[in-house]
Amino acid sequence: MIKVQNLAFSYTKKEYMTNINFDVKDGEIFGFLGPSGAGKSTLQKILTGVLSNYSGNVIVNDQEVKNANMDFYENIGVDFEFPSLYAKMSGLDNLKFFASLYKKAKDPESLLEKVGLQFDASKKVSEYSKGMKSRLNFVKALIHDPKTLFLDEPTSGLDPTNAKVMKEIILKEKAKGKTIILTTHNMHDATELCDRVAFIVDGEIKVIDTPKNLIMSRGAAMINYTYQDSNVDKRASIKLSETYNDIELQNAIKENRLLSIHSSEPNLNDIFIEITGKTLQ
Repeated sequence: MIKVQNLAFSYTKKEYMTNINFDVKDGEIFGFLGPSGAGKSTLQKILTGVLSNYSGNVIVNDQEVKNANMDFYENIGVDFEFPSLYAKMSGLDNLKFFASLYKKAKDPESLLEKVGLQFDASKKVSEYSKGMKSRLNFVKALIHDPKTLFLDEPTSGLDPTNAKVMKEIILKEKAKGKTIILTTHNMHDATELCDRVAFIVDGEIKVIDTPKNLIMSRGAAMINYTYQDSNVDKRASIKLSETYNDIELQNAIKENRLLSIHSSEPNLNDIFIEITGKTLQ
């Protein structure tokens, strides 16, 4: 479990992050959603012990992070947005090296296979594409089977197929009971993966809720439909909750004049802009 109380942090004399409070349950995927420079990566670095000069309390796996011992790092896996790999070593040798730093480790070759890198295992990382490096960096975070995963933009730069593979692995890790912190500005990833999300802007958390609750509470679902009227195609929209009052829609259905119909609702990007006044890009 993760518990953060009254967290404040500054790179300079001016406060950058203040009054941050949240908790993450065991087995939950918790997402930080915000634009570049909002404080997402800084918060990740605090939670993983990279930045320890904070005030307040940051508890991860029952340890205050600034006082964490070596066992703390046995229980967390970190995948930062920019890969930390040895370019002159092969992908397999990278995983073997990082595996040697922990008390226990998974089979490196099986991890490479999970992300489709088994045929590039002996290739130097300097010869890997950006997407290949991202996938290797991701499984590096899994090598010691940690209780808690910190993932920073894990699908950034990946094609749709490999992004799907990564998300499937993340959900499988969750199914094992692992706690996952996902930092992203990708609203689709957040909607698909996260149990709860926190909107963060300028070092402040603006709201925390489930994606579903945010979507449903910030705008009623709409029905958009097209129908034929005197041989003319027309369009109309109405709230889903009020379709029983739409005589035109009812008549179009009864008289087989309905051409198309679909529902629409706000997405996390729409809601983020509404709440914060800023975009996720």
